[in-house]
Order: sequence, then C-alpha cells, then structure tokens
Amino acid sequence: MSFQAYIDNVEAKTGKSAGELKSIAIGKGLANEDGLAPGVKPGAIIDWLKSDFDLGHGHAMSIVAWIKGKRN
Repeated sequence: MSFQAYIDNVEAKTGKSAGELKSIAIGKGLANEDGLAPGVKPGAIIDWLKSDFDLGHGHAMSIVAWIKGKRN
C-alpha cells in the first residue's frame, strides 16, 4: 500500500484529514508545526490515534510520518 493510500484510508475512517489530525496533535501538545513536540515519542501519538480514532498501528504510523513532514 502506498503512503497516500494509508493517508486516504485514515481520512475515510476518521473523517479527518492528516492535516486536521496534526492540528489536533498540536492542540494536545504532541506536535508542533515542525514535527513532534520536544520530548514526545512516536508511541504517544500512536497510542492517542489508536485510542481516540481506533486506527491500526500502520495507519497511525502514517500520521506520525505526516506530522514529521512526509508527503509522498
């Protein structure tokens, strides 16, 4: 599955775009405009996405990658 397919599937499942999820992560102090917030490990974001949005590990990791700047 391509990176874009993961991002598209996340949006279909959650109703939120990757950008919207990044904004929520910023609001929760898990991320900032440059990527992960200082001291935040990817596992914290993965746990949040699994808990709040019922995402699987791979889909949650795609959002971590998006937050870190990956776009394709």
